Amino acid sequence: MRRRADRIFRPSTHGGIKDSRSYTVFRVVNGVLIVAICFITLYPFLNVVAQAFSSEAYINSGQVNLIPMGFNVTTFGYVMSDPLFWRNYGNTVVYTVVATAIAMVLTTSFAYALSKKHLKGRAVFIGIAVFTMFFNGGLIPNYILINTLGFKNTIWAIVLPNAISIFNLLVMKAFFEGFPEDLEEAAAIDGLTTYGILLRIVLPLSKAVIATMVLFYAVSFWNSWFSAFLYMDRSDLYPVTVYLRNLLAAATGGESLGAGMGSGESAQVASNVKAVTMLLTVLPIVCLYPFIQKYFVSGVMLGSVKQ
Repeated sequence: MRRRADRIFRPSTHGGIKDSRSYTVFRVVNGVLIVAICFITLYPFLNVVAQAFSSEAYINSGQVNLIPMGFNVTTFGYVMSDPLFWRNYGNTVVYTVVATAIAMVLTTSFAYALSKKHLKGRAVFIGIAVFTMFFNGGLIPNYILINTLGFKNTIWAIVLPNAISIFNLLVMKAFFEGFPEDLEEAAAIDGLTTYGILLRIVLPLSKAVIATMVLFYAVSFWNSWFSAFLYMDRSDLYPVTVYLRNLLAAATGGESLGAGMGSGESAQVASNVKAVTMLLTVLPIVCLYPFIQKYFVSGVMLGSVKQ
């Protein structure tokens, strides 16, 4: 073991530790690979941004790469001048916040209960949860159910059917199973109830998994459009994803994108509406990520190391 360590680190003439040649090569190659992966990951997003601010002629000729060509904001001006856009954007914010809050309460409670091995019927509950990952009632029965319950054209049609993600549930369950039992036992001796232990002991020490699940749920609800498209028929209730979806469908279908727009302006909107749609949809999540990055990095490592 000592010889192996000596091959990796060699004493320097200045009294410090000098990296061996093989380790130096490893660091260089590793750095190059990380830079390459970052570029490959960011390239599609940067290309979308460039197309969103480029003109029709350059987009259609394939000249837009990472830098906007023929700068224009016609599409942004058209979309953002529409009052319906802001109404739908506000709907998306409300739907996302309410749905994420409800999903976190239900997922956290269910996961914490399933993490207790002494829970009666634990295997049955876990089996039911896992079963729903692979099988569901189908589109038509779900639509009939939502309509029968009176949830059509309401926020509950979006929130309740997707309130618990089984993947997120299993991740939180695994985290709670690794939580030190000594802390919970000590809290119980001090007189805390089960809910008190969860709220005052477990949750404050679970910021990483909570932040990760909040991000997962928020991204899912923010990008969701099919539920609203299926269960809502009033444009003033649509989330912004459905608004932008309809805008994209109109552009690709050759329909008019707005009364009062000239033919040249309409063609310009149609040429880069896809890029503008993607940019406006992803921008809030991109702005949110830096604030919870440290928790998200810790959260994605859950289960990788046995506690």
